[in-house]
Amino acid sequence: MRGARGRPSFVTRKKKEMAGERQARLADRIRVILAERLERGLRDPRLGFVTITDVRVSGDLQHASAFYTVLGTDEERASSAAALASATGLLRSEVGKQLSTRLVPTLEFIPDALPENADNITALLRQAQERDAEVAKLASSATHAGDADPYIVRADEDDQQ
Repeated sequence: MRGARGRPSFVTRKKKEMAGERQARLADRIRVILAERLERGLRDPRLGFVTITDVRVSGDLQHASAFYTVLGTDEERASSAAALASATGLLRSEVGKQLSTRLVPTLEFIPDALPENADNITALLRQAQERDAEVAKLASSATHAGDADPYIVRADEDDQQ
């Protein structure tokens, strides 16, 4: 079986796997660099307690999306987003200094929906637990509609058949 350029398809598949591994390594390295730089702090007082949760790099390695969470209120999240937006150039130059790539990927900071999703899941689990408790309460006082075990055949019924 041949690929698009006449090469065997396993060669193309191998290159794609290697490119995916390189993307993953680069994304992980960028995540570490950004986290270390934010840990040292920026001079922007708007920046709150920011955690870089994930980084995804495009296939051509020229764009990186950094997902982050901010511990605090909605105002602190908004001010931290503004601080990250204004520090994007500084953080990109820091990434460029520490990476050994020909091109430094552009950075985009995206707020991670992880905390909101976790709050939503916690609320749903609490509702399910309350409903289970209600069902258990109803079941504890419930009785069978017929005999306790309708499949038990009594000896006198067995003789009649």
